[in-house]
Order: sequence, then C-alpha cells, then structure tokens
Amino acid sequence: MNWVPVIWSVWVATIVLMAVISLYASRLAKNEEDQLFLADSSSHERTEQAAIAGRLEKVQPLKKVSLWLVGAATLIVVVYYVFDVIHQFS
Repeated sequence: MNWVPVIWSVWVATIVLMAVISLYASRLAKNEEDQLFLADSSSHERTEQAAIAGRLEKVQPLKKVSLWLVGAATLIVVVYYVFDVIHQFS
C-alpha cells in the first residue's frame, strides 16, 4: 500500500482543522474590548466581556491541540521524505 496519499490527506485534514478552530476563535474575539470597565454603570459591558473571555478560554486548549497535531503531521511528512531520499541514494 502506498502511504503517501494517506500521509498527505492526514496533513491536509489537520491544517483544515487548525484553520477552522482559528477562524472560530478570531470570530469570537472580534467583539472583545481591550479596555477596563471601572464604573458601576458599565456592568452590562463587563458581563458581556466576561462571557466572551470565557468562551475564548474554552477554545484555547483546542487551538493548542490542533497546533500540536499540525506539527506532528508535518514532522511525519518531512521524516517520510527524508527516509525516502536516504533509501533512494543508498
């Protein structure tokens, strides 16, 4: 069995997964503010920003896992081709 299409398919799938998770996280963070709400009258904004931050905290582990999966898949592709080159020249 030829492993090259399988290796490339897994690599592309991990890239797509990482892209989807990153786009979702950036979509969530779009409405996040970079300011502090010190006044008591801004409790609604503070609650809204806390909810956004909570959702982003849930996505962060998924982003890290997808990044590690892409790294591992890339390493597998590189190692396969390095061994292929070594095998061809030996």
